[in-house]
Amino acid sequence: MAYLSAVTLLWAFSFSLIGVYLAGQVDSWFSVLMRVALASIVFLPFLKFRGVSKALIGKLMVVGGLQLGLMYCFYYQSFLLLSVPEVLLFTVFTPIYVTLVYDLLKGRFSAWYLVTAVIAVIGAAVIKFAGINQDFLVGFLVVQGANICFAIGQVGYKYIMENEQIDLPQHSIFGYFYLGALCVALVAFALLGNIEKLPTTGTQWGILIYLGLIASGLGYFAWNKGATAVNAGALAVMNNALVPAGLIVNIVIWNRDVDIPRLVAGGAIILLSLWINETWVKNKVERQFKHS
Repeated sequence: MAYLSAVTLLWAFSFSLIGVYLAGQVDSWFSVLMRVALASIVFLPFLKFRGVSKALIGKLMVVGGLQLGLMYCFYYQSFLLLSVPEVLLFTVFTPIYVTLVYDLLKGRFSAWYLVTAVIAVIGAAVIKFAGINQDFLVGFLVVQGANICFAIGQVGYKYIMENEQIDLPQHSIFGYFYLGALCVALVAFALLGNIEKLPTTGTQWGILIYLGLIASGLGYFAWNKGATAVNAGALAVMNNALVPAGLIVNIVIWNRDVDIPRLVAGGAIILLSLWINETWVKNKVERQFKHS
């Protein structure tokens, strides 16, 4: 839990740094590539080649490509469509996706999860009640794409560590995770990147370097290592601890003009959907499959 708590505090600043200093100013595909490339550099010196099966390398690269590479492609685009508080609030669906992925690995699915989703969507509509437009709706879906990728990656890494016979320390193979993400970022930038919108100020370069080396390089290793040491319930709780931490940082330092009453109302409905998911839907699902 200590790893997850430390990374939560670390990542609380990342949303605002991206939304305030990078979104709309620096090409988002370059930001993704820069962040992933720097994160890869952090772990390359520790990377073990001998004694690591090709199957394990492939699995780690796929997980990294999803959790970090593809997730960032969605994530950075969302800041072009939504405000920082909106992006933060819409990440609260991640624990639901974590649960769904675990259930799918067990070969089961229940439509009761749609109840949670409907209530959460109502909460999202409250936040933007007076100004729902195409950008907002697309932005909401883009954040969900990022959430799904992040959830699959967490569950996938945890599943690999629990089921593979690995005698090496995690930091000696985690570089493959970043290399998988780097493959996705390189393709995305090559196809969609705009070289005319590269960073132009020292602040922008500094933020990208910080996000790459610290928030991603150290952050994702610590988060995934922490995920292997806790149960699924604790992991879900820590996924949502990031939301209030990020909101406090954003509102106090950068976004003091935010419509707090509407944000609180919509956020409360979204949190209600999560409470219903944890206390009612999960029990309903367990009973459903217990008697099936």
